[in-house]
Amino acid sequence: MLGDRWGVSDAETRLTYGCDAFVLDPTLQAWRGVSVAATPAVVWSWVTQIRLAPYSYDWIDNLGRRSPRVRSDLPEPAVGDPFTATAGRSVGRVLAAEPGRELTASILGVAMSYLVAPQQDGSTRLLLKLAGNPPRGTATAVCLGDLPMARRQLLNLKELAETTPAG
Repeated sequence: MLGDRWGVSDAETRLTYGCDAFVLDPTLQAWRGVSVAATPAVVWSWVTQIRLAPYSYDWIDNLGRRSPRVRSDLPEPAVGDPFTATAGRSVGRVLAAEPGRELTASILGVAMSYLVAPQQDGSTRLLLKLAGNPPRGTATAVCLGDLPMARRQLLNLKELAETTPAG
């Protein structure tokens, strides 16, 4: 199995993520995480925004369109909803959602879960796990390509959440 991680502790890699229910024997697992100085509710509100745009490097995966910097009044994600949009086109599907806590989706044959984990000090850990069964060479490419994109996405969501007033 191929796996990598960025910004995630050993304990966080042992958590159960929603994508684990959809990919039982993965050949690829990757974890990413950031600490966010915002409440879980604010972080969740930005995670749900991924349905509008990727929030990573817009010039690459959104054809230069800027991901929204103001939250939209979106309904909670539901199974079967489009996962995200790039260049105005829907991509992927929501596989599971636990409002306020976890969003699991599939895109290009890889399942991913965004987990919003409250911390004792009122901050939040935003964790992302990818799991899939791509061929070995493809798994390596997914890990290498995903790391900078997911890192940028999580850092953008962190910045947006930290500049959003709570409440």
